[in-house]
Amino acid sequence: MLIISDQDIAVHLSMSEAIDAVEKAFQEYHLGKAEMPTRSTIMLPKYNGSISFMPSYLEDAEAQATKIISIYPDNPSKGLPTTTAWLILNDPSTGQIQAFMEASYLTALRTGAVTGVAAKYLSRSDSHVAAVFGAGTQARTQLMAVKTVRKIEEAKVYDPLHSRAQKYADEMTEKLCIPVKAAKDGEDAVNGADVVLTATTSKTPVIDRKWLEEKTHLSAIGAFYPDWRELDSQTIKDAKVVIDDWEAMRLEAGDILIPISEGVITESHIYSTLGELVTGQKQGRISTDGLTVFKSVGLAIQDACVAKAVFNKIRGKEP
Repeated sequence: MLIISDQDIAVHLSMSEAIDAVEKAFQEYHLGKAEMPTRSTIMLPKYNGSISFMPSYLEDAEAQATKIISIYPDNPSKGLPTTTAWLILNDPSTGQIQAFMEASYLTALRTGAVTGVAAKYLSRSDSHVAAVFGAGTQARTQLMAVKTVRKIEEAKVYDPLHSRAQKYADEMTEKLCIPVKAAKDGEDAVNGADVVLTATTSKTPVIDRKWLEEKTHLSAIGAFYPDWRELDSQTIKDAKVVIDDWEAMRLEAGDILIPISEGVITESHIYSTLGELVTGQKQGRISTDGLTVFKSVGLAIQDACVAKAVFNKIRGKEP
């Protein structure tokens, strides 16, 4: 059994490889070649936190994994990360454990990767300016992923804590070799943006429809409770909306569930799942599209495919 650290994952698997693995996983899932029980979550209101259990199996990738992930929004004030995760990778042919992994970076990597897949199909091919909401680890991989699939030349980041936004801007400017600036507020961040990425722990919208350009693509990945959302109802109403999964959406996606409860939209407003796009069953962006939104709450198949890709790389196999 291998013991694989966050650092090992960062060293051995690129964002491009993660995007490729996640795209193939969504193809498998849509074609019925995956097993993914509903995420099981224990809410801990006493500590304003949650712990979730996420098993899945991908037939073609021969990947079976179970992730345990904790989300504690108050942790930064204690000097701890908001999100912490661990993963067990099993050999599907024997049930034996192949690897035990730290999965905090893996979670950020696979979450960035699914945004990269969505941007590949839903953002304009000439997109070159990005806006990021949130300045944590997830926000870093979001920008990395979009820059992998589009020629992003500049970006702005907004976080309520300006010092965090400035630190993010400095680090990502150096990492991505593009200018990244800290925005003064949310409206400033999205001004002129072709792609908007939200990776926050906000319970209420951080985006106002009035701020957005008409052909902007948005990826909302931060809210995954039914009463939390990052996008306002008008943005959802005006957009071509793609989700990661119907069942997960109905249980957890406040960005969709709240506008439905308000009567602003119905489920029929949702254009497709990501699996329908990557298999070609539905078409991605077309020239007449305005706003596009990808709403993801995160699926266990993303963890399994990226974990197996890392395992294969470390074992000297092709991912």
